Amino acid sequence: MIKRAGENVSASEVEETLRQHATVFDAAVVGVPDPVRDQAIKAYVILRPGSATTAGELIEWCCARLSPFKVPELVEFRDAFPRTSVGKIQKHLFEERQ
Repeated sequence: MIKRAGENVSASEVEETLRQHATVFDAAVVGVPDPVRDQAIKAYVILRPGSATTAGELIEWCCARLSPFKVPELVEFRDAFPRTSVGKIQKHLFEERQ
């Protein structure tokens, strides 16, 4: 759970919404420190091969499908995610790189 301005946001709900976009192969969502709202929502995205989109387009996609407090403010594109031997995304490694 990400705590944002007194609201709890399910990272998996935001990730699933991002994955529904035609250009998104995979997504991982984490909370990053925000001095005003406890945490900001940051999405890490891997695009499908040959696809292109912008952070703004993905944010607009989320705005149309999620409550305003669940929409990520930040989107970072990656080629791969750090994973465990069984394929689980190691989100704590994203947080260490902030």
